[in-house]
Amino acid sequence: MNNIKNSLFYVTVIGGFTALIYWVISKGASLEAGRGIVHKKIESNHWNDFLHSMVENLQHPLAILLAQIVTIILAARLFGWFFRKIGQPSVIGEMIAGIVLGPSLVGMYFPEFSAALFPKESLGNLQFLSQIGLILFMFVIGMELDLKVLKNKAHESVVISHASIVIPFALGLTLAYFVYGTFAPQGVAFSSFGLFMGIAMSITAFPVLARIVQERGMQKTKLGTIAITCAAADDITAWCILAVVIAIVKAGSLASSLYVIGLAILYVIVMLKIVRPFLKRVGDLNSTRESLNKPVVAIFFITLLFSSYASELIGIHALFGAFLAGAIMPENNKFRNIFIEKVEDVSIIVLLPLFFVFTGLRTQIGLLNDPYLWKVTAVIIAVAVVGKFFGSAFAAKFVGQNWKDSLAIGALMNTRGLMELVVLNIGYDLGVLSTEIFTMMVIMALVTTFMTGPALDFIGYIFKDKPTIVPQEIGNKSKYKILLSFATPERGKKLLQIANSLVKKQSDNSIVTAMHLSLSTEIHSFDVKDHERKMLVPVIEESERLNQNMVSVFKVTNDIDTEIIDTANQGEYDLLLVGLGQSIFEGTLLGKILGFTSRIVNPDRLIDKFTGKEGLFENSPFDERTRHIIAKTKMPVGIFIDKDLEEVDRIFMPVFSKEDSFLIDYAKKLINNNGSQITVLDASGEVKSTRDMQESIRSIEQIAPNHIMIMHDRTIKKEFLETQNLMIISLDSWKKLIESQSIWLNNTPSVLILKP
Repeated sequence: MNNIKNSLFYVTVIGGFTALIYWVISKGASLEAGRGIVHKKIESNHWNDFLHSMVENLQHPLAILLAQIVTIILAARLFGWFFRKIGQPSVIGEMIAGIVLGPSLVGMYFPEFSAALFPKESLGNLQFLSQIGLILFMFVIGMELDLKVLKNKAHESVVISHASIVIPFALGLTLAYFVYGTFAPQGVAFSSFGLFMGIAMSITAFPVLARIVQERGMQKTKLGTIAITCAAADDITAWCILAVVIAIVKAGSLASSLYVIGLAILYVIVMLKIVRPFLKRVGDLNSTRESLNKPVVAIFFITLLFSSYASELIGIHALFGAFLAGAIMPENNKFRNIFIEKVEDVSIIVLLPLFFVFTGLRTQIGLLNDPYLWKVTAVIIAVAVVGKFFGSAFAAKFVGQNWKDSLAIGALMNTRGLMELVVLNIGYDLGVLSTEIFTMMVIMALVTTFMTGPALDFIGYIFKDKPTIVPQEIGNKSKYKILLSFATPERGKKLLQIANSLVKKQSDNSIVTAMHLSLSTEIHSFDVKDHERKMLVPVIEESERLNQNMVSVFKVTNDIDTEIIDTANQGEYDLLLVGLGQSIFEGTLLGKILGFTSRIVNPDRLIDKFTGKEGLFENSPFDERTRHIIAKTKMPVGIFIDKDLEEVDRIFMPVFSKEDSFLIDYAKKLINNNGSQITVLDASGEVKSTRDMQESIRSIEQIAPNHIMIMHDRTIKKEFLETQNLMIISLDSWKKLIESQSIWLNNTPSVLILKP
């Protein structure tokens, strides 16, 4: 009845008001008399009119800009993905994507397409958007620098950092002396050209270096700490020098630039002494995601924009202001992480690739059409490597590092990445660098960034000091070894409780390894040790309470599931325990198991579903990571779903097929080591009809009578399930349980799903 009523109302309103619209337009035509309005006649060739309209739409500045953004993001993601796969930072791929889309490749071989996608009149819009992306990015870089940690660790690191700046700066200035006459633009003073060549040689890409250190697991070593601290000090020093260089270039001489430098010093003092304390108060009051609302976010963005605007007016470039605004943000790591999340997605994924492509449009490798020009390019690369790589390495050796660590620091500090492109573009915009020298320097930035990974591998190969990810304590094959991988301390304690229940009385002949892995993209380099302590200490304390032998492992990685698989397989563990729910597999399953309610649970439908049917792995209720771990690990895997597990003393164990017989072995371990009470549900009569299972259960009863009970009743009350602490079920049976959308799923206690 309601549907008919709604339909009548819809037809009446839409039809009535459509008629009114038509009548008003018709009557309104009579008002056009005397206004000189000429109506075009409808021509038969209306298809050409449509095509002409589409061409006009395609050539509209907004349409061109949107097409550019889509193309750039796709190219940047594709090249970034490829270079990550070959072990290089994604920034290398994004830089090369920019060059590919520019005149060096697409513009050379597909000039018409390049002219249509990147017409000269559209480059202004692209440049402004890319500058906004750079301002946001520099803001993030400033926030990622922990000035307090830098101050505490800056002893030998400052010596290495400043040596890694002054040596390449001097060499770059010397090189400028020899190439000035040929490559400097007309009207540019040698001091301006030489200073920019020097600062371009001195830059280290702090974000790329930090990512490499994390992905290689070096952040906990003295080498990693020194490298990151050196890069941070290098970043601050280099940007201050760059601000002075820009002031000198714009003013024309050192004497004239003193006014600019004086204003810049006053501006920095105001930001540190007035703005920073104010932001700290705001940050302390709004350090949670809930309290960080739009008005509060607006305060920090206004600070960013004001700082960038002020530094641009002073004459030291807006990017310096963005960097300083990030550096004075509240030191609360939680606050900074929340704010970085808000900024990074837009700046790094959408806007920053525009800068790479804009740089690529300026990079014309085709101009290097003479062997002499390529020789000059090779000399520039050699000077850059000698100054930065060997300058940093010798400084590190001088302050007491061994040769391996010294060379590794040199390789890391030689990484230039995006920061180099920023400096080069500033020089190009100021007219200090010609197109030829700009192109040569971009090639140098690519080569020095690309060589970091291979150089570290080569240094490691020469010194043959390769760490193993498997603790030596677990090398005894006679011990029963359990590896548990957790994402939060609470989940780690629950997994440890289960592991302890399996081996409690075999402490001398068993060992448990608790491993926490963090993504390199989600943890700041300076916070690694604090994060490790935060993650591992509660689990270690729980192991002491349980009197459980345990080895703890912490690692930062860019691929958690592969790291779990490699550690488990290389350690030859007997059981791997991982978690669902709030663990690293968060959200993959719980949405599928809620919403079914019933007081009496009848498994008839479930058993019918099992008859003659294998659970389809590709339709399993696990995400890709879980399936990958299950498929690639060589040992049994336990997947834990927590519903507030407190004890492991009352366990419900449904058996649906002969393949579930391996569960009886775990029942035996739990009874022998933990004294657990096991209730085995013989859901399909397999226990009763299978001799091996009957004998296994009988042997348990002889050793521990009254600890195992067989249930044949096909109707299970909800009250019974609520008395159980844990349900242990095989992987195949669990997948079929999910496929059948069984009403068990709402009433089960915590679940341990086992793959044999």
